[in-house]
Amino acid sequence: MSNISELIKGNRAWAEQIKKTNPEFFETLSKGQSPEYFWIGCSDSRVPANQVCGLVSGDVFVHRNVANVVSLTDLNCLSVLQYAVEVLKVKKIIVCGHYACGGVETVVKDKSYGLIDNWLTSIHEVKEQNKEFIEEALACYKGNEEEYMKKKVDMMCELNAIHQALNLCKTTVVKNAWAKGLNFTIHAAIYGVSDGKLFEIGGGVGSREEMDIIYVEALEAIKSRYCQPEACSL
Repeated sequence: MSNISELIKGNRAWAEQIKKTNPEFFETLSKGQSPEYFWIGCSDSRVPANQVCGLVSGDVFVHRNVANVVSLTDLNCLSVLQYAVEVLKVKKIIVCGHYACGGVETVVKDKSYGLIDNWLTSIHEVKEQNKEFIEEALACYKGNEEEYMKKKVDMMCELNAIHQALNLCKTTVVKNAWAKGLNFTIHAAIYGVSDGKLFEIGGGVGSREEMDIIYVEALEAIKSRYCQPEACSL
């Protein structure tokens, strides 16, 4: 019978190392959590929230799914969101996408994998909503199909993170929390799997009034990065 002995072995080594550097670490964690950050990210194994941000256990509350989708009908995500906002009272919520996201690439290249196609519906909507915007921003790559497609996937990864952050602002959990005066901000971010760097691409939204303004600013920033070949990297 197969087992997970290698994982157990790794866990023991990790726990011992932590106790050597911080003897009170686990005892402190056992008393509760009060993270400042709530991270909504992709399930991709290459994008672990704590390591990406240089944080340790207890610093960030995490929800992950395929392609960091925030759906207004996803009770899983909404329940975690409510707990983060109303119970943990986090101060910053980050929706983080990443370049080379398989879910986004599936949508951009019109692939089909069965059940997951339903989950990716909202990303198809992002693609259709931004169709003209994408074509205009990437016009300079039209002569190079391979580079054009790569940039299109990258841009869609950014647009998806921004739109999912916008969806977050529209949830009843967030709207009610802001109406009650709870103080937190929503941010969109993108992570580069190829270089390990994290960038904020839209955010600091702390009220419904700021939502549309920051959304427009985020789109303009994306366009300025991609519309010229020499400016196509963050």
